[in-house]
Amino acid sequence: MQVSKIFLFEAAHQLTQYHGACENLHGHTYQLIVTVEGEVGDDGMTFDFTLLKRIVKEEIVDRLDHTYLNDLLENPSAENLVLWMWPRLAEKLPVRLHELQLWETRTSYVTYRGE
Repeated sequence: MQVSKIFLFEAAHQLTQYHGACENLHGHTYQLIVTVEGEVGDDGMTFDFTLLKRIVKEEIVDRLDHTYLNDLLENPSAENLVLWMWPRLAEKLPVRLHELQLWETRTSYVTYRGE
């Protein structure tokens, strides 16, 4: 069974290794979708949404919301952000992290499965 939860955070960045509009300072309302997977337990749940929310908020959202992402990563592309997020979540979650989707805009996102 897969369980997913959506998170939103605001952040600014500039892509230092890109030549175009995105090399300039700009911001996004990011949407992060975290998907975990496991067996359904005797309680009828695979993983508690409340616990998932707490872990992702502490490890990711609270660290990134309303920040300048270049203070964290030299080139904070969506791809580099999910690569930064993955080990932090995988280490804290007691179930398998299946997938991260990070949306920069309503039409643009990256998907990562730890490969």
